[in-house]
Amino acid sequence: MTGPALPPGLILAGGKSSRMGSVKALLEVGGDTILGHIVRRLSPQVSGITLNASDDFPNPLGLRLLPDRLAGQPGPLAGVLAGLRDVETRGLSATHLLTVPSDSPFVPTDLVSRLQAGIDVPDAIIITASDGRSHPVFGLWPISIADDLETWLSDPENRRIKAFLQRHRVATIEFPLIETSHGLLDPFFNINTPEDLEEARRFAEVLQ
Repeated sequence: MTGPALPPGLILAGGKSSRMGSVKALLEVGGDTILGHIVRRLSPQVSGITLNASDDFPNPLGLRLLPDRLAGQPGPLAGVLAGLRDVETRGLSATHLLTVPSDSPFVPTDLVSRLQAGIDVPDAIIITASDGRSHPVFGLWPISIADDLETWLSDPENRRIKAFLQRHRVATIEFPLIETSHGLLDPFFNINTPEDLEEARRFAEVLQ
C-alpha cells in the first residue's frame, strides 16, 4: 500500500535579509549554506523544489525561481499564493503545496510524512509546532484555497498568516525538540540575527 504522493516544495525567500547584511539563505552553517542544508533535507520529501525569490536572487544551486505575484514584498503569504498559482499553471496533480522558510537549516527529514498524516479533510491547512509555538511557514497548503488567499491579499491590510488561518480549518502537528550535546535543538530554529547564526553553527557541529 503506497502513501500519499509527494507534494511540490516551495522555499520562501521573498523577504529582505537586511538585518544580516547579506543574503541570509547563502550564509554558511556547518560546511554548507543554509539553503544547501534545506535543499538536501527537503529533496527526498517533495516532487520538486522551487525557490520563491525575485529573478535577480543569487542562485548557486540552480533552483527554479518563482517571484511573488504581488509587489512590495507583502510577506510569506504572497509567496504561498505564488506557489499555489504556480502548481495550477503547471497543471500538477498535487492537492497540496509544502512551504518552508529559507532561514531554517534543520528542516526535519520526516516533515512531509508527519504533515500528510495530519490531513483529515482535503481543504485543511496543516502547520507545524514545537516547544509550544506554531510555525505556519512550515506547512501543507491545499491548492483549493488559492482563490480565497488571493482575495484576502487584495486588501493591503491583510498580511498576517495567523489572521488568514482563522478563515480555514487548520491542523497543527507538534514536533519534538532534538537532544544534542549542545542542548535541545528546535527543528524549526530560524536564523534572524548574527547571534542566531553562531548558535546554528554550534548545533551544526554536534549534529555532524
